[in-house]
Amino acid sequence: MTDATGARPWHQAYDAGVPTSIDFDDVDIVQMFQQTVDRFGDRPAIRFMNCALTYRELADQVERFAGALAGLGVKKDSRVAIHLPNLPQTTIAVMATLRLGAQVVMTNPLYVPREIEHQWTDASVHVVITGGWLYERTIKALRPKLQVEHYVITHVPDYLRFPLNLLAPLKLKKAGLHAKVAPGPGIHSFKDLVARGGNAPAASGGALDDLALLQYTGGTTGPAKGVMLTHRNLSTQVQQLCAWLPGMRDGKEVTLGALPYFHVFGFVIAMLLPLRVGGLVVIMPNPRDIPMMVKNVEKYGVTLFPSVPALFAALNQHPGIENADVSSVRVCVSGSAPLPKDTLNRFEQLTGATIVEGFGMTECSPCTHCNPMGGSRKVGSIGVPLPETDARIVDPEDGVTDVEQGAAGELIVKGPQVMVGYWQRQDATDKAIKNGWMYTGDLAEMDEDGYFKIVGRKKDMILASGYNIYPDEIDRILTDHPAVFEACTIGIPDKTRGESVKSFVVLNPGTNATAEALEQHCRDNLAAYKVPRAFEFRSELPKSSMMKLLRRELRDQEIAKNDG
Repeated sequence: MTDATGARPWHQAYDAGVPTSIDFDDVDIVQMFQQTVDRFGDRPAIRFMNCALTYRELADQVERFAGALAGLGVKKDSRVAIHLPNLPQTTIAVMATLRLGAQVVMTNPLYVPREIEHQWTDASVHVVITGGWLYERTIKALRPKLQVEHYVITHVPDYLRFPLNLLAPLKLKKAGLHAKVAPGPGIHSFKDLVARGGNAPAASGGALDDLALLQYTGGTTGPAKGVMLTHRNLSTQVQQLCAWLPGMRDGKEVTLGALPYFHVFGFVIAMLLPLRVGGLVVIMPNPRDIPMMVKNVEKYGVTLFPSVPALFAALNQHPGIENADVSSVRVCVSGSAPLPKDTLNRFEQLTGATIVEGFGMTECSPCTHCNPMGGSRKVGSIGVPLPETDARIVDPEDGVTDVEQGAAGELIVKGPQVMVGYWQRQDATDKAIKNGWMYTGDLAEMDEDGYFKIVGRKKDMILASGYNIYPDEIDRILTDHPAVFEACTIGIPDKTRGESVKSFVVLNPGTNATAEALEQHCRDNLAAYKVPRAFEFRSELPKSSMMKLLRRELRDQEIAKNDG
């Protein structure tokens, strides 16, 4: 989508200071980290409760742990699974693994045995770094089925100082988040390995096109696939984000590290981006702990707040939030799901910050689009492509023909952040990447200014009486209603229409709304064929670990109900 000169229509929307083209630094993630250590060695890097590490101290921990991992046989192209919530140990383990030219396999600690077995077997994982409570709860019984040689066990309090290092285990044990692991073959203590250290090879990291991260997809359309992201993918993505946020102050920003690192959004924007700019990361293992989130913002003066709509909404409703000092927050990046306008407005009123909504996917490291930070933001859109990123909207049937401006079609993207492919799945890679274009599976529209709007997923599109209906559009209209907190719309089988539209709704506390009132609200804002035929009120909706609404669970529930 270019004009006669090759210019992209969205370039005119870029904020002052944001380049349309980037001369990328050819640095891998390890070199990027070392540059920051050289510049900001004495600056704070990590705060976790009463744990404080400077960049120089963090680098020392990384080097010592890298030497220990090398002693366990980790080398170039080994795969190391990191099966932890956000902790200082998580960052140390990631950087130490990359330091050896090995590959990181981030694993959701909420995974069940079946998911873990598939992921670690598929990736041929050599070493696992996990929590004692996770080992005892899930992995211990699974060990005979795995090819893993070494398990490095850590505990939440390992980096806490007195007196929390003594008090925390008691509280965590009651919550089922602390457990001792008996010594045995293949069992190692994270704390002891770091204390002993070892000699890491002189050469650090890997070449730019070496694999750095094997990030598994959610497995919503079949077995989870390993997305292969290289050092170049991740390094250029971080540089794209730095270019997009020209107001970032090197060595001075404070990032809330609440988004899970085991998800690529949190991995890049809440871990790698701060490590690039020398910022402090305030680490939170539990993103649902809203009181702790507010406390961290107040105590440390958080300036960069990457989050998802559900967390913005939860913070808005936190009791006493009006009296909290959250005015330090300047920049908020929202992704993973559509952001309701009321949620955005309320949060910005509380903080004085600016929220920019963007778009990404695991296969794109993850960001491809974002709204400008300045006055060109369009609420309800995902913004425009980042520098050095191209985007088109094509006919979802033939995948080639560009649709007319304003029409819906499949969003395809191209850029240096796009994955090299799926691990050992050339068939899936060939379906996803064609002539350098990544086929996102998302249906989108582009307006006359080059702003993109997601209208749904190809697989979520509802076909009712011959009409294409996009559930995201209905959800946006419903959440504009003052009584609606969350909404999730699905298509359910209908003998006469093919599919019928049903919306699941969570109301704001202290409010009331009837199905008839919501139906009328939809009729006032949607074409008649898009109006839900049924509403169901719930106290909560199913969500992923990234707080993303799970339509598939609602569909499965409806199908099971009808089959019954």
